[in-house]
Amino acid sequence: MNPWICRSVLAALLTVSGTVAAAEAGPSQDGPALQRTAPPDAPNIVVVLLDDVGFGAAASFGGPVATPTLDQLGSEGLRFNRFHTTSICSPTRASLLTGRNPHVTGIGAVMNASDDRPGYSGFHSKDTATIAEILRQNGYSTAAFGKWHQTPDWEMSRSGPFDRWPTGEGFETFYGFQGGETDQFEPTLYQGTTPVLRPPGPGYHLTEDLADQAITWIRTEQAVTPDKPFFVYFAPGGIHAPIQVPQQWIEPYRGKFDGGWDALREAVFARQKALGVIPPDTALTPRPEGLPAWDSLDPAQRKVAAALMEAYAGFLAHTDAQVGRLVEALKQSGLFDNTLFVYIVGDNGASAEGGLEGSLNYFGKMQGIPETTEQMLARLDEIGGPETYAHINSAWAWATDAPFQWTKTVASHLGGTRNPMVITWPEQIKDKGGLRSQFSHVNDIVPTLLEAAGIPAPGEVNGIAQKPMDGTSLLYTFDDPDSPERHTTQYFEVFGNRAIYHEGWMASAFHGRLPWNVISRGDTPFDEDRWELYDLRNDFSQAHDLADQEPEKLQQLQALFMEQAAANQVLPLAGQPIGSTGLPDLAAGLTRATYPQGAIVPEDAIPHTYNRSWALLAEVEITGSNSSGVIAALGGSSAGWSLYLDRQQRPVFRYRVFDLKTIEITGPPLPVGPASIAVEFDYDGKGWGRGGRFTLSVDGEQVGADVVPATPPALYSIDETFAVGIDTGSPAGAYPADAIPGYALSDARVSAVTVMLR
Repeated sequence: MNPWICRSVLAALLTVSGTVAAAEAGPSQDGPALQRTAPPDAPNIVVVLLDDVGFGAAASFGGPVATPTLDQLGSEGLRFNRFHTTSICSPTRASLLTGRNPHVTGIGAVMNASDDRPGYSGFHSKDTATIAEILRQNGYSTAAFGKWHQTPDWEMSRSGPFDRWPTGEGFETFYGFQGGETDQFEPTLYQGTTPVLRPPGPGYHLTEDLADQAITWIRTEQAVTPDKPFFVYFAPGGIHAPIQVPQQWIEPYRGKFDGGWDALREAVFARQKALGVIPPDTALTPRPEGLPAWDSLDPAQRKVAAALMEAYAGFLAHTDAQVGRLVEALKQSGLFDNTLFVYIVGDNGASAEGGLEGSLNYFGKMQGIPETTEQMLARLDEIGGPETYAHINSAWAWATDAPFQWTKTVASHLGGTRNPMVITWPEQIKDKGGLRSQFSHVNDIVPTLLEAAGIPAPGEVNGIAQKPMDGTSLLYTFDDPDSPERHTTQYFEVFGNRAIYHEGWMASAFHGRLPWNVISRGDTPFDEDRWELYDLRNDFSQAHDLADQEPEKLQQLQALFMEQAAANQVLPLAGQPIGSTGLPDLAAGLTRATYPQGAIVPEDAIPHTYNRSWALLAEVEITGSNSSGVIAALGGSSAGWSLYLDRQQRPVFRYRVFDLKTIEITGPPLPVGPASIAVEFDYDGKGWGRGGRFTLSVDGEQVGADVVPATPPALYSIDETFAVGIDTGSPAGAYPADAIPGYALSDARVSAVTVMLR
């Protein structure tokens, strides 16, 4: 029977019995609420978190990059110049979303360096619920757009579980990417928990797409439930590598960095003083040992370095502009005045992971794949575009962290942990353009949002007792710029670099891992680290080490660090373990696996083919005369491989070793009917990252071969996938120019693709 008729008949029966009248009266006073309601006048909330931006990058805080949105919000709200992150992405996001210290949540290290210590497991424990879940249960609509980087690797396949994905952590809507980075022109995207391709068409850029999605979501939410407040977490990939942005955003910065990083740092420092975002007596800290002086570079190196920084600046300007579109949409809709808007400029200091020379394909260089200045010089015009996976020289990162020491990952020093923040809330903040200098930390954001919304921190969420918040609400600063700071103690630790802040003093211990040596296998004893001491009440930039003058104060702070470390699951310290230990691995012990068409799994979920011989066997059925598309693909445009049919119905195997070499083996056109296509790789012997010989065969007959001088020793990417019948994310193959994203297989079927170790 038609369901509409069923409902009509039921309604008639209920009317006869008088039940409809009772139903219209609503539930009894003792019954459950049918819809959660937020506290009266609870504000809308938007939290924006940029990626890898130093304290001195944005013009609002003295930097060289125009950031008119940040300028505007800073003039309409409050600027915070003593706000701190954790010095690396995943822990900062964990702390931001939960209001706890990162190790307390279980994410004390970047996701890719997790291990079996409770504070470094790589996932939120259930006793540290996110702000999204708390707000959702208190009448808010919730949505996240952009980077997540909070789901453990072994839970990122289609097998789940999905309770640690954004939609399992309180966000009713998620549109973005899971890993630490993604290609900005061809991203690896998820809608909820489903892999999706980016919208088709030319001129695509991820940050623009994220802004489109966020604006549409807000407008729809308000159209349906105009009285319901919303929480939006907007976390674009900008300006984390790869540095990719439309060329028109780079053009305004041509020639702006020809003077080099030493001169840039001096200029940023002067502007910071002129703007008043640092005290007039602040000292500029010196260049760390190991970073080259600009004058030591030859002309070719300078040309490459300047071009990389031009693209970096364009990327930041473009990212700020997309945040501006979100702000403008809120203003046009009349929502902005009662929106608490938090704009955090970076989840850590600027990243030095591009290496001393910078890179056009940094992920390969990070793994030891060589890249010469001559190679980069020949491709200057491609920097920032879809054909490069670029990152700046480490010294540019240091320059834009002015006036502080060090960069991202160095949790012991302010160059890693001090980031700008601006907060606006027109209905409540009256000190327009005010500066706030109380010590604050990323774990303060959740308590701030809860107090603003009139929602107490819950003692229990979903039946699980909650750990107390570690942060302190910042609302006390809104009306009183001189109010004594309330967040008086805070520890920091990443990769063994550690520090403790207490009542204006900071003790710091750099553990020796240089931030431009990303994969570091050595680990010195912790008792050999030298502790430094700074009086930040009179030393804004952490420039004057008082360890020798104040030994008792240093000892007190060292003891306090150990006390805090023990209480927050920081111990035992282990520096930077290489390779996760004691955690699940989807490919552990896997030597052979077969996948159907439509399979999309994380790169590290298939048998690990690195540093050894392996083979691929695809059983294909050609069903028409125009067969084309991807059979199977792994990785993306920076490195990876693809087996596909071209428009001539020929099997093609393309393998790219970053910028070192790309091979392409092509067979004859395939007739209608079944075909067995095999790719075999013979590794060149024992050791990491060696080369080898590829052969392509059809129905047992070899149709081509080629060699590569090296292979990735650890991974092709940290965000791409292995897929059958389509290529998600950036293209691993050289597909036709008019192919839609993914180059899906057509006029053919894949019955099975088997990956096997040999």
